[in-house]
Parts: sequence; C-alpha cells; structure tokens
Amino acid sequence: MTARVAVVGGGLAGITAALCCADAGYAVRLFESRPWLGGLTHSFTRGELWVDNGQHVFLRCCERYLALLDRMGVRDAVYLQPRLDIPVSGTGRRGRLSRLPVPAPLHLSWSLLRYPWLSTGARLRFARAALALRAVDTSDPRTDDTSFGDWLRAHGQDRDAVDSLWDLVGIATLNARADEVSLTLAATVFRIGLLTDSAAADIGWARIPLRQLHGDAARAALSDAGVDTVAPARVTGIRRLSDGWAISTTGSDTRADAVVSAIPHPAAAALLPAGAIDLPADWAAALGSSPIVNIHVIYDRQVMTGPLRAGIGTAVQWVFDRTAAAGVPEAGAQYLAVSVSAADDIVDRPTAELRRRFLPALAELLPAARDARVLDFFVTRERHATFRPAPGTARLRPPAATALPGLVLAGAWTDTGWPATMEGAVRSGESAATEVISYLAGIPSRTGARERAATPQPRTRISEVIR
Repeated sequence: MTARVAVVGGGLAGITAALCCADAGYAVRLFESRPWLGGLTHSFTRGELWVDNGQHVFLRCCERYLALLDRMGVRDAVYLQPRLDIPVSGTGRRGRLSRLPVPAPLHLSWSLLRYPWLSTGARLRFARAALALRAVDTSDPRTDDTSFGDWLRAHGQDRDAVDSLWDLVGIATLNARADEVSLTLAATVFRIGLLTDSAAADIGWARIPLRQLHGDAARAALSDAGVDTVAPARVTGIRRLSDGWAISTTGSDTRADAVVSAIPHPAAAALLPAGAIDLPADWAAALGSSPIVNIHVIYDRQVMTGPLRAGIGTAVQWVFDRTAAAGVPEAGAQYLAVSVSAADDIVDRPTAELRRRFLPALAELLPAARDARVLDFFVTRERHATFRPAPGTARLRPPAATALPGLVLAGAWTDTGWPATMEGAVRSGESAATEVISYLAGIPSRTGARERAATPQPRTRISEVIR
C-alpha cells in the first residue's frame, strides 16, 4: 500500500515538502487553515488593485527557491537583475551599490570607492572587516552568542558605516539591526550574498502578484502531482497512534504514516505532541518574532525611475515600483511600496501618523513626489513576519527530525542555517521531505533531535534519497 504523508501548513515550506513527497511516490494530503496557499507571501485585492502583503525579494544565491519556481512552472514570472545594481539616496547624497564582472569581493570595489557616505579611511576599514568576516567560524556556539553589532565595532566599523552599508543590507535580509542579530546569521548572509560569489546578490522580484506566483501556481502543481489540498482546514490536533498518526480537523480525522508540520513556531509549540521538540518549554516565546511594515502609495504620475531604491538616514529603507505587477488602473499613475523591516517602533502606529511620516520622507528621497498628488495611501503590517534573529538563536531552532518517529518539522524558523527568508523556507521543506522519505524507507534519521546544531551535516538532496 502507498504510504500516506500529511503536510500541515501551505506556505512555501509546506508546498515544497508536499511536492517532494509526492514526487517520491507517496500519497500526500496538505492542510492549510486559510483559503489560499503561500503563507506569509500572499496578495489581496483593493478595488482593481492587486496588493502584495509585503515586498518579498530574493537573490541569485537562492537556488532552492528558484528551483521551486521551476517546479511550479513560474520561473518566467520573476525578474532577476543581470547584475546587482542598487540606487541609494539620503542625507542629500546619491550613490549606487553595483558590481563589476570580477571575482568577489573585488566586484564591489568600484562602488565602494565612490560611495559618498564613507570616508577613505572608512572604506579601508570596511574592506578589512569584510575580509575578517569570511574567517568567522559560524559553527562555533560562541559565534551565535555574539552580537553582530559588537563584532562590527570591534573591527573598526563606526555608526556611519553600519547605517550606510551593513544595516542597509542586513536589516532587509535579517529583519533586525546589527546590535540585535546573531553573528552566526549575519556572517552567513554576508558571506553567501556578498563575499563568495560575485553574482550571488543580484536581486530578483515577482512580476505578478504573489498570490498568483506562489498560491495559484502551487495549487496547480500540487494537483498535477496528485496532492490532495484541503483549504481552508484548521488542524486542531496531531496524535501518535500505534500504526501511524492522526491529524484532526473540525469534525474529522485523517490517518497518515508520516506528518510534516510546516506551521509557524508559536503554532507548532501549541499543536505538536508533548516531547516532540527537544527544547525548553518556552522555546517558541524565546525565539520570538520581528515585524515588517509596508507603506503603499499611489501617485498620479511617475515619481521614481527604476524598479527600486534604498534609503539612508530616512524612514524609507527600501522602495519598490509595483505599478505593473499590481495592475494600477489609473493611466500614468505609479504605485510605490515602501518596505520597513525591524519595524517594532512603527508596527502599531496609526495609518494617519505613518502618512504624516512617510510622505515627506518619500518627497525628500524622490523630488518628483513633491508636486505629485497622492491617489491612495494604505499600510500592511506583518507583526510576526519572521523569528527574531537575536544572539543565541541557533539553540532555539530545531532540526527537521523530531523525537517522535514519523513527525518532522519544516519552516524558515527551523535549523536551516539561513535567516527567515523564502530560501530558508524552501530549504526547510526539502529537509523535511528528506526525513520523511528516509523514515518511510526504514533509513535511520541523519539528524537527531539536537545533533545537527552541534555537528554540521552534509546536505542531502531529495534526488539522492530517491535514488
């Protein structure tokens, strides 16, 4: 009889796990509490406008996320820069972060030489710190206990360098400021994205609404793979049986031979059976969450050239042109989305207050906005967008394998080695599927409940397990 796999959660992690398990020949049923798939990467309509809940970008180094888009047949629905190019504005100055077609880290040298926010001495200190970051031992638990901000100061980085370079990239990818980030995660991000492969940090984004890119495409791909998607369906319990597992939803139970829990960490802590995760009782609260706020503005005319811009010394961290993807109905109008990460100080501020703060900031950053008329202004808030990547985070991120055979974890909050990104979510889904396939094939788990955090393991691709 074909083994049955239940996947709880229809975000990118759950979608990936379900597709991998279905491709391995198992009978898969996916449960999602909302009517749509895609998790935190979704869209809604506002009149005729398609609005993404946030500006979700990826980098060229996000190879597993790109592989998922290929698997769902929507790779051509995203744009990927042929070469990193970020216009930067603020404090009366303009610059660019762009790369040369030379090996890393020399690929950023020309940009740094002309970067107006750094003195000659600061540029040299930045280069020395970047080289030192390549030597950081990310497997050492003491590295995870160290604040990235403390490490930067110890390596000669002053406030201007942190604000104009390190946090410019780090806040957007880690959803926290340098002082609040584990050195392990920060070193991973900068080494993979900027210091190893010169093309790794080329930026990509969706050409179409995220609901279509992730949710609709996933539903079609899952259906074609034979996955039974049940949405909306709220799972109220996961119970271990003598011969497998029972997944409870309102009024019914589903039996499975293995279960993938691909839900946020607070929900997992509440739903999973006692003893599943070998962590202290308050692990989910300790892992915490960090918010992202998005400011959406529609102007009656074009006020920004180019698809994106970063800001320094302004409330506007990053701003993106979403006019085409959103289907703005007004001729000549431009829709800009401002993404504010690590947004603890504004996440609960009233929309009127945010309007008073961000419209002048946009006018300062984009002079053409000063004479433009605002057709619409609204705010979306993700209060629990990511886990909080604070020092000591690694010990709170469990591996895919749990202490209960046949029950595995997925989600960007698990021990992927990556921050809470779309790439991390997809990698977690692949790891979960690997554990399920190994368990159903009778192969002992390669990652015990706490072993992987202490001993790095080589990554096993799904294709290797299937072969």
